[in-house]
Amino acid sequence: MNDTTMATASSSSAHILIVEDEPRMAALLADYLQASGYTSQWIANGLEVVPSVKARRPDLVLLDLMLPGQDGMSVCRELRLFSEVPVIMLTARIEEADRLMGLEIGADDYICKTPFSPREVVARVKALLRRSGYASREASPLQIDEQTYKATLHGTPLGLTPIEFRLLKALADARGRVLSRDKLLDHVHADQRAVTDRAVDSHVKNLRRKLDAASRGQELIRSIYGVGYRLDLP
Repeated sequence: MNDTTMATASSSSAHILIVEDEPRMAALLADYLQASGYTSQWIANGLEVVPSVKARRPDLVLLDLMLPGQDGMSVCRELRLFSEVPVIMLTARIEEADRLMGLEIGADDYICKTPFSPREVVARVKALLRRSGYASREASPLQIDEQTYKATLHGTPLGLTPIEFRLLKALADARGRVLSRDKLLDHVHADQRAVTDRAVDSHVKNLRRKLDAASRGQELIRSIYGVGYRLDLP
């Protein structure tokens, strides 16, 4: 498995997953990211991306389209089945149809390699991290520990059930964006057993009650009529 940590920085740095089969380009990207204070990990085979994202959730993925094992489009589709991690596609293709397809299947941004500018890539990374709320996550009053299945808000333990924890994590990963009930259903039950929209509403109600008790009077989970739910954090 070609899985190499190519740069190191402080533990508070955003972690970028570089998916690129050209070693020189991957190394160049890692150098520029490190100079901007980010850590990075390099993967060259498309088949290794999903297991890596599940094992160590990155803050952003730089995803090449032309990859051995599994192409970038297929990788992005698979990522979107379980993750809202920001994705920037990198490709030599310049056709509008390719760009639109990448965005339609869930990519957040699209950069052509011809001509290639690592400075532009870093600028796009910074901009997308800002839009996805990375800076606010570093100082967030909500802390989620995936290893222990524990979460705190303003230092107060929330006492969540496993289902509530997975639901909160899904909303927190997409904070500021609305997640549909169908999307949340994918996160509620690990065994993917059949559940209903009403079950999601019930779990959200219980989760909201626990968050409200620790949120100092703030309503953090918003119901968007006919669409789904959104987590708003200061």
